[in-house]
Amino acid sequence: MSTESIERIYTINLGKVLLSPNNQRAKRAINMIREFATKHMKSENVKIEEEISHLVWARGIRHPPRKIRVKITKDDGNVIVSKYQEEKKAEESSKKSDKKSDDKKKTNKKSDDKPKKEEKKVEEKKAEEKPKQEEKKLEEKPKKEEKPKKAEEKPKQEEKKTESKAEKKPKKE
Repeated sequence: MSTESIERIYTINLGKVLLSPNNQRAKRAINMIREFATKHMKSENVKIEEEISHLVWARGIRHPPRKIRVKITKDDGNVIVSKYQEEKKAEESSKKSDKKSDDKKKTNKKSDDKPKKEEKKVEEKKAEEKPKQEEKKLEEKPKKEEKPKKAEEKPKQEEKKTESKAEKKPKKE
């Protein structure tokens, strides 16, 4: 026997599970995974990892998944079925970050190509916009300060009303 390990990734179609009675579907799905591994790896000694079992049983016995992605490893006649961890997602995210950095470099190069006159105009416009924004903020702040004062006055008026009611009661007695 060879000491080499064979590793393959499969998508197992579990659609035929729906043909079995609904109170035995998850059991049937596990058996189908075992049969699939036996057939493709040509070994009777198949072990299914707990993670796969949890995936199949996650929605209960009646609603197993329609298909499942697995990694099947064979070592000296022992076959282990485990969950497939996608490496593509990590690669795609790194590719996306590379593309974003490339796009930023391109935009920086384009801005360097502009004449200096246009850059001065843009800077002047930004300088004009900042004072306008500051004025708006100053106008809004006093309005906000006035509102809490009104809120403070209301409880005082309510306190006066409650005092007058308290005063009336002893007078009636």
